[in-house]
Formats: sequence, structure tokens, C-alpha cells
Amino acid sequence: MLPYSQLQSGISMFSSRFHWDPRPNRLTQALAAKRAAGARILDLTESNPTHAGLRYPGEIVRAFDDTAMLAYQPAPAGTPAARQAVSGYYAARGHAVPAERILLTASTSEAYAYLFKLLTNPGDEVLAPRPSYPLFEFLADMESVAVRQYRLEYHGGWSIDLDAVERALTARTRAIVLVNPNNPTGSYVKRGELRALIALCAPRGVALISDEVFADYALAEDADRVATLAGVEECLAFSLSGLSKVAGLPQMKLGWMVVSGPPALRAAAWEKLEWIADTYLSVGTPVECAAARLLAAGDSVQRQIRQRTVENLAFARAALAGSPANILAVEGGWYMTLQVPRWRGEEEWTLELLECSGVLVQPGFFYDFETEAYLVVSLLTAPDIFREGLPLLVRQLTVA
Repeated sequence: MLPYSQLQSGISMFSSRFHWDPRPNRLTQALAAKRAAGARILDLTESNPTHAGLRYPGEIVRAFDDTAMLAYQPAPAGTPAARQAVSGYYAARGHAVPAERILLTASTSEAYAYLFKLLTNPGDEVLAPRPSYPLFEFLADMESVAVRQYRLEYHGGWSIDLDAVERALTARTRAIVLVNPNNPTGSYVKRGELRALIALCAPRGVALISDEVFADYALAEDADRVATLAGVEECLAFSLSGLSKVAGLPQMKLGWMVVSGPPALRAAAWEKLEWIADTYLSVGTPVECAAARLLAAGDSVQRQIRQRTVENLAFARAALAGSPANILAVEGGWYMTLQVPRWRGEEEWTLELLECSGVLVQPGFFYDFETEAYLVVSLLTAPDIFREGLPLLVRQLTVA
């Protein structure tokens, strides 16, 4: 690989979309060094369900025993059978979503790319939450779109700072991104928040994009929670999900979006999305043929994940009781956020935990937390690792 200085000197050869610093951060360097030395790492950041010790049913493999996948019949929005399978997924959760409003993609990341192509011109803006998963800026940059952030506030629970959303809106705003539930805060959009957002979006011609990949992983019931934006009628809205989280199958590469909103806007958006999808035709025939069986088989994986997240969270609450760490309120998803003493910065805490205890966690600044000091831990982590690592984390926080 060329030295960084040489990479910088040749940067004029390439698109300005690629402006990120490729150098590894201190935590990545420290982790690589520990692994190179053969050290045992208690990884409390596991986000890949296929690496988390779950039991995957054999039906997932048998789902591909179908000769129909040997014939290629391209369908820009996805095959009718696969879209009907996704429609059935929503029906099982009490939501009537016609297959005709479902467009398949290879992933939710690709769905974002389609929507940025649909809704924006170069230099336009989308609003995204802070803190949240560090993905939107990269995806938006690839489409020459700017990201403006709005705050999630914490006062014993997370909520959208609606005033911040309104202040962030400009003449170039084309969409507001919601992550429902948010990653890593685990907070869902509430009904009053959705009404307020629709009131902001509808008269301005701004779309709502709702990332709902973790929607099935609620830790408790809440009647005020918005489960999905599928069915919103007052403004153009897009609901995104996929097999990666719904069935714990990130390797299968099947995502989807549901197109909602006023009929005329919805029809115009659908027509253009089909053109975009027809240009790429990225969804594989085998996974489309297997979609219904994968969704059915994935139910058992989902149950295991829900049980694990609930049990790991209960263990964490007991292990951290009376410690310097405070677990912030979490409603769903696979993560929990710890507020830790500010006499260390987040980077120092993560490096110290890794070096002294062999425990890997993520710093809050990975997710754009505005203030110090927060650590993010995955509730998907295998129970034996989680139950060994959390007490070591507590001990390190206590003796530091």
C-alpha cells in the first residue's frame, strides 16, 4: 500500500467523494497488535449474528433446493413471489402492506443509495439523527449529498429534538432519516414525534426514510411506539428492512423498502425507483426464490436473538449495579450504551479496557455522541463472553 502522503498527493485523480482518512484509529491499531500477539480478546462489540453462537435451522440451507433459481427472469422491483413473502412478513405483525408497494434491494445500504438518487440532486441535504450508526455520511457522500444532523435528547429516556429538526431544515432538505429503533440508543419513534415530523415534511415536500431493521427486537411493549412507517399517507415515506437483522442472515443480501404516501406522489416515486432498480438489477435470483422459506426459518433465529438480548441486558443491570457505569434507557435493538466517568476520555477508556482487561467495547464517538463519556456494548454477544467481560469492565472502571 502507498504511504498516506503519496495517497494524498494523488488524490486529484479521484472523485471528491473519497475524502475520508484511511488511517486506522488508535483502538483499531491496538486491537490488531493484541491479536497479532495472540492475546485473548473478550469482544463485547459483536454485531454479526452468524458469529454469535446462534443455532441456525437446516431449513435455511434447504430453502435453496429449488430449480426455479436456475432460470433468470429479471424483475426490477423483485419477483412477485419474493415481494409477496415480504408482504406476509408485515401481515404477521399486523400491518397490511401490499406487495405492489414493496421494492427489493440487495441491502438497506443499497436502498439508501436508491432513495438518495430518487430524492436529491448534488448538493442537496438529508437530515440524520445524532447519535446513530456511522453510515449515512458515507452513503450520502457517494451520492454527492450533504448530511445535516439533528439531536436525540436524553432525559431518562431518548427523544427526538423536534426543534432541532425544524432548525436543520433548509430549502435544500429532501429527506429526514429515522432509525427506528435507533442504533445504538435503542430508542423508538413515538406517535407524537411522528405526527410532528409529518407536519414538518408534508407542506415542504420532504420525504421520511425510516430504517426499521431492528424493529422486531423490542425489549418490552409500548403502545406509544411506532412500529413502522409503512402506511403513512400524509407525506412520502419509505420503510427499510431486510434479512440481515429480521432473520439474522446478513450474508443472504436481501433488503427491501416499502413506499408509502399520497397516491400521486407514491406512484411517481415508484415509477422512478423501478427505473433505478432496473439499471442495477442487483438482487440475486436464488435469494428471491428462497425468500419465503428464509423468513419462516429466520423466526427461530429471531427468537434466540430476542432471548439473548433480554438476558444479557438483565445480567448487565445486575453486574453494573452500584458501579461507576450507568446503563442508559434502551427500548430495543442489539446494543446498550454505558455512561462512564469523565475522568477518562472514551478513547482512553476503550484502550485501557483492551490493554488491561482484554475487553473490547466501542467508544461513543464512533456513533457521534456529542459529549463524553459513553461506551457501547453489544447485547448480541455470546453469553459466556458477555458474562466474563462485563465484570472485568466493572473492575477496570472501579480501579482506574
